Parts: sequence; C-alpha cells; structure tokens
Amino acid sequence: MRTNTTTALAAILALALSSTVRAEDEHRELGAHVHGHGTLNIAIEGNQVAMELEAPGMDLVGFEHEAETQAQKAALKSAKDKLAEPLALFKFPASAGCSVSEVKVAIETGDEHHEGDEDHAEHADAKHDDEESTSHNEFHVAYALGCTKPANLTSIAFDYFESFAGADELTVNVITAKAQNTYEVSRDERTLDLGGMM
Repeated sequence: MRTNTTTALAAILALALSSTVRAEDEHRELGAHVHGHGTLNIAIEGNQVAMELEAPGMDLVGFEHEAETQAQKAALKSAKDKLAEPLALFKFPASAGCSVSEVKVAIETGDEHHEGDEDHAEHADAKHDDEESTSHNEFHVAYALGCTKPANLTSIAFDYFESFAGADELTVNVITAKAQNTYEVSRDERTLDLGGMM
C-alpha cells in the first residue's frame, strides 16, 4: 500500500511540475549548467509528502564524473549517506510528526546517448569528461514521508547547505491541496516559510 501511495504522489508531483521541469530541461539543453543551484520539488497530499531533489554532482561531491580515486569514492559514499537522511537535510517542524518511508538515490549522466543504463552511462561519461569535458552528472533523489500532523508543515529549515559545501541555492517547488508555489532558498536564506500553503 505504501508503494502505491508513493507512486501516486510521484505521479501527481510529476504532472503538476511538468511545466517547471520542461523549462529546466530546455534551459539545460541550451548548455546552461549552473553549479551551486539545485531543485527540490515537494508535493503534500493528506499525510503523505513526496520530495524530489536534483543537484549537480559538483554541488554535492565536488566533481561530475565517475568516482575514480579513493577520495572521490569516499566523497560519493558520504554524499549518498547524507542524502539518505532527508529529515536531517530538510527540517520540518517536529510537531508535524514526519518520518521517512522511502529513499531512492541515483546519479544520472548528462550524456543523452546512454540514458537508461546508469552504470554504462557513468563509464561513458568519464570518457567524455576526459576527451571533451561536456557531460555533467546529477544526483536525483526521491523521498516519501509520512506526517501525522501535516497541517503543521509550516516551514522548512535547510541544513542541506551545511552538509554540502558546493550548494549555494535551491529552487523549491511546493504543491499542496490549497496552492502551488515556487520559492528560492540559499546558503544565506536557509528557512522557508510555508504559511498559507497548508
């Protein structure tokens, strides 16, 4: 049942944010790859919260190719471990009673010729970095949360910026039964007020 709820929330999130995603994809296709800037999509329905984070590898690990050295492999593992704890990165009010039900962390390459084959794409991407320096890896993370008192989801504190030194800004798209809005949070402005959204 939880997987069905997660799937339904993900579908709602995808449909509602499709125009935002299309705009970002068009922006990327034009060659704009902005280090330091990621996107967090949040859909809240009933007591379920679906979140999707997209961030350049440079922001989270300091490089955008397949991990080759021991230091790079350690940085990758550290980033994945941190990303697996969303409530430490994105802090909702304790009174909302949120808990994590599912986490999926993936690294996707910007090389269009290898979509759908993550392992092959990462190897191919490393070659492209060496030869052309044109491909960029991104982290794509999906979260499913359950909150006992979703009406108390009135703010988010972003400790994400403390955890990832290369991250400077996040565009945050929030969808609830009452509203849909886009916000910007940054290393300097780390708290998001969701007043009026719930």
